Amino acid sequence: MLKKKTLCTLAAVLFFGIYGLWAGDTASFVDLGFSPDGRTYMFAQYGVQSANLRPWADLFVLDVNGNGFVPGGRINYVHNGPITPGQDGSGALFRLIAQNAFLAERHNVDFLAQGRPLFIALDNTPAGSTIEFRDFENNISYRATLVSVTDGFGESLRSSFFIDLERVNRDGTRNFYPIGNPDLRRPLVESYRIRRVMVDPRNSSMVILIEMKQQEGESFSIRYMVEALRL
Repeated sequence: MLKKKTLCTLAAVLFFGIYGLWAGDTASFVDLGFSPDGRTYMFAQYGVQSANLRPWADLFVLDVNGNGFVPGGRINYVHNGPITPGQDGSGALFRLIAQNAFLAERHNVDFLAQGRPLFIALDNTPAGSTIEFRDFENNISYRATLVSVTDGFGESLRSSFFIDLERVNRDGTRNFYPIGNPDLRRPLVESYRIRRVMVDPRNSSMVILIEMKQQEGESFSIRYMVEALRL
């Protein structure tokens, strides 16, 4: 029994010791699906706070037409205690979804109607780069350029971004979409990167997943946001 307790204690020490060496915390993104008409999109992110090992989760319901949250469509949760060895913080997300299941029903979100990926960034894809990708099912090609602006440094750091999206249709015609709000200055965000691009099952809406690198003391954290548009 003593040996077993010693091994469990050692495992806990190793887990929390290694976790403490991480540079901030990195969120995990979860695609929760579209409504049947593609006008509403639901997603989430979760993780573990590096400072106190508390699991957390954010739940979002997005109005694709307006590229903004529906009323009451942004909910956050932080658990009041730390995770135990072997956990990844996903329990906070499960709890948040269970407590707010009415949101999916109210906005007719289908958890099985997840986005069809058109682009997934590699880990070495640079921030603020131009990406090109293709919708092979519909013979449509895209080119997206993310432009970011950063002011200040340290605690005064503020940044913004926008995306220029070009779509080339199968007949050769082109559409141009300005996406994002360059006037919205986000505190302590030092860089942005397009992490993923998806369309709804009806190919009527597109969501662009943006990875944000945020300063957190002497370290940093990774969080996600989504920009959306009707095609």
